[in-house]
Amino acid sequence: ILTAAFMNLKQTEIHMVKQDTGVKTVNVGDSVILHCYPESQVAMHFSWYRQSIGGRPELLSNVYKYDTPARMFHWLEKNPRFSVQRQEGMNHLHISGVQPDDSGFYFCGISHSNMVEFGEGVFLSNKSSECHQLSAVVQEPVSESTQPGKSVTFNCSVKTGNCNAECGVYWFKRASHQGIVYIHSDQCKHAPPSASSSQSCVYHLEKTNVSSSDAGTYYCAVASCGAIMFGNGTKLQINDDGNPATAIKILVWLSIIRTGTLLLFLTVLPKIRCRKKKKKKKKKKKKNIYIYMYFCTLQVKYMFKGE
Repeated sequence: ILTAAFMNLKQTEIHMVKQDTGVKTVNVGDSVILHCYPESQVAMHFSWYRQSIGGRPELLSNVYKYDTPARMFHWLEKNPRFSVQRQEGMNHLHISGVQPDDSGFYFCGISHSNMVEFGEGVFLSNKSSECHQLSAVVQEPVSESTQPGKSVTFNCSVKTGNCNAECGVYWFKRASHQGIVYIHSDQCKHAPPSASSSQSCVYHLEKTNVSSSDAGTYYCAVASCGAIMFGNGTKLQINDDGNPATAIKILVWLSIIRTGTLLLFLTVLPKIRCRKKKKKKKKKKKKNIYIYMYFCTLQVKYMFKGE
């Protein structure tokens, strides 16, 4: 009982796809390799997907375990800048002559039977010498603590230079058990020009009726000219100590542990005591036969005297 109770206290997640994560920045015209190390022995298909900011995921490549070379899909089929290096335990994506349109999230995936699993994803950002309009992305507050059912607001201040190009502002969340998750987007509307050389605008992300699943670090990101700049992040902590549901769970687990401990003492200790009594009665001259029957903690003894 105790073993079954403690097994449910913590669930261990095993990720079968290890790939580059975070943000990888390269110069326009350079080459880059996005690494992926599948650890599954039963996977049959290995793929790469790309998701441009604000767009839908698109399939770049799909490799059958025993296929060679890799089959490219969509417009990549005739694009020599993209290639896949596929070996046992390896599924790397090569991009040569990086272009501004190549920026976005890249996900490495595997599939077998009816199961599909992806890596955490990596964002490919490129820098161009002709674009320098992003100067700073500042988030406030650095951390926020609240209780379930409350509301919280994140602030993001974006400072830009003298650039008329439109930029996209996005919010991402990183939790302890998952990678970056895209949760919200908005279009940047520049504030009226001022005497200073830079412009500034503030964005807000409001979350209402928060729960424990909303805990994590929220990042504001600004994308422009194929590059992306992340803010310092705001860590959201959910204090659910006063939540009645949490208190009930704690009481239930304490009750299970107490019951298991009680049963352990009531079933093991009587057996030890009875064994000691048996040894003492064997020393008597009369031959007595004892039959013990146990029903939980109830002991019934029948005694038959031998001739």
